[in-house]
Amino acid sequence: MSSKTPEKQIPTILSRQIVAKSRLLRIEAVDLKFSNGELRQYERMQGSGRGAVLVVPMLDNDTMLLVREYAAGLHNYQLGFPKGLIDPGESPEQAANRELKEEIGYGAGQFIAMKSVTMAPAFFSASMHLYIGRNLYPEELEGDEPEPLEIVPWSIHDVDGLLAQPDFTEARSIAALLLMQRWLQQQGLEEKLHATAILD
Repeated sequence: MSSKTPEKQIPTILSRQIVAKSRLLRIEAVDLKFSNGELRQYERMQGSGRGAVLVVPMLDNDTMLLVREYAAGLHNYQLGFPKGLIDPGESPEQAANRELKEEIGYGAGQFIAMKSVTMAPAFFSASMHLYIGRNLYPEELEGDEPEPLEIVPWSIHDVDGLLAQPDFTEARSIAALLLMQRWLQQQGLEEKLHATAILD
C-alpha cells in the first residue's frame, strides 16, 4: 500500500559560500528561504559531484567477495564490498569495473544496477550506485590503498552470518547485501514461473 503526498516546494537558495575545504571535502553554508517565509542557514558537505560506486562481486553462483580494509573514520578494520569514487570521464559501470580490478583483482563481464543511494542526505550531497558484478575474470590494476586488502569470500546462503559480523557495519554495504538477496529471490521466482509455464 502506498500513499501519495503533495509535492513540497523546494526552499529557495539565497546564497552559498564555502566555509571550509580539504583535499577531499568542501563544507558549504547555504542560506535558504522556505515556502512559509522562514529563513535558515544549513551547512552541507559537497562531494565531487560525480558520485561513487559499490559492487557486490559474485565469484560464482554461491559466493560473493568482500574486502577488509582500514577505515580511518572508525580507526579500525571494516568488512565491506569494493567501492570508490567515479573518476572524471568514467561512467558508473567503468568506475565499478576499475574498482573491482584494483581491490579484488577481478573485472566483471556483467553489471546489474540495483539502486542509487545517499548517505546522510541532510548534510552530504553525494550518491552511490549499487551494482551486482557477475561473470568475473582475473585482471588486476594498481590501486591507491596503502596495504594489500584482505579478500573475504562469503556464501550468499549465509546472509544472516554476515549481518552478525561485528566489523560489517557500513550502511551502504548492508543495503547492497539486502538488495542483492532480494534480486536473487526475484530471479528464483522468475525461473520457477518460467519452468511452470513450460510444463503447462
